[in-house]
Amino acid sequence: MTRRELALVGGAVLAARKRAKAQSAPKYRSALDGMQEKVAMGDFDPIAYTLKLHDEAPLALTFRATGRREAEAWQKKLRPKIEELMGGFPKTRPPLESETLEVKEYPGYRREKFVFHSRPGVAVLGYLLTPKTGRAPHAPVVCIPGHGRGVDDIVGIDEKGQDRTVKVGYAYDYAVQVAEHGMAAVAIEPMSFGCRRDPKTIARNLEANVCQPTAGSALLLGQTMIGWRVYDIFRTIDWIEARPELDAGRVGCLGCSGGGMATQFAAALEPRIKAALVSSYLNTFRDCVMSISHCIDNYIPGILNWAEMYDVAGLIAPRPLWVESGERDTIFPVAASRASFARVKKMYEVFGAGDLTGQEVFDGPHGFSGKLGLPFMAKHLGVA
Repeated sequence: MTRRELALVGGAVLAARKRAKAQSAPKYRSALDGMQEKVAMGDFDPIAYTLKLHDEAPLALTFRATGRREAEAWQKKLRPKIEELMGGFPKTRPPLESETLEVKEYPGYRREKFVFHSRPGVAVLGYLLTPKTGRAPHAPVVCIPGHGRGVDDIVGIDEKGQDRTVKVGYAYDYAVQVAEHGMAAVAIEPMSFGCRRDPKTIARNLEANVCQPTAGSALLLGQTMIGWRVYDIFRTIDWIEARPELDAGRVGCLGCSGGGMATQFAAALEPRIKAALVSSYLNTFRDCVMSISHCIDNYIPGILNWAEMYDVAGLIAPRPLWVESGERDTIFPVAASRASFARVKKMYEVFGAGDLTGQEVFDGPHGFSGKLGLPFMAKHLGVA
């Protein structure tokens, strides 16, 4: 063996010894390694601190009513407070300036691409999927996607902008499913997704969103992203009211994940929404957004001074409400979803409407099911 070969072998042996030593050595975790017994480690945990603050939060307007009249008075107090915390809404609504961009025919429905302005300088893209079954005017369901590619994720459009026939992803084209259940789906692009992004973010990839900095900017202005998205839903219902083939007296709202959040808050504040399906959202602020990293658009400053997530859902009562959660949802833990819904169910019972709400816990991760929720929506919107 040459000296060069011996050197290479020796170097390999030394490298192997270093790797073995590194693997056997305890992993460095923080500057307090080896000193855990000298300090109170819990005092360095910011999540433990915030959860303690949650448990001490006033929740001054949480549901405590024991009768329907008292429950209705509670709603009248909490609704304006939630609107205020979300940043409020414009006092006047400008013309929609609606325009149809494209119409396509499919075996079971007609798909119209349209745009309108919810505010001056703020455009909204939407798709109307009108079923070819049943008679007009159809019951319309406003459909809001969660995080992902935006509205394409729910209307049957793939990553290349082409039509698809297989329902994929955690959204499973639920706007298409709405049309298949005999309702008209009015699917809109939420702010910060899809075409509602800045040019630099659009150039990155289809799933890159601009929730940050947009939602952060909203907070700096004393407003919130959820307030902006909910107002878009209000304006979508204004758009529905101008369409003769849609029945504005039978409006539903549906969304999964971030779309579920928008659905829940919109239905809580907008009486024109007659039934709601909240998918993979209803939980508690404590167990999801305070305990697990979430997008900034989930946060509403000061809300825990007044109410928890289940209280917001209670503002929908006694209108029909269906909620669903995945058994293996890692960002909206199912135990908290069950517990939160149990509180909502009691609120509905105080209203004498216990049969107008229900929950499906399906065997799956974070995502949309619709197995029980879509028939529930169709029934309560007078379709089934």
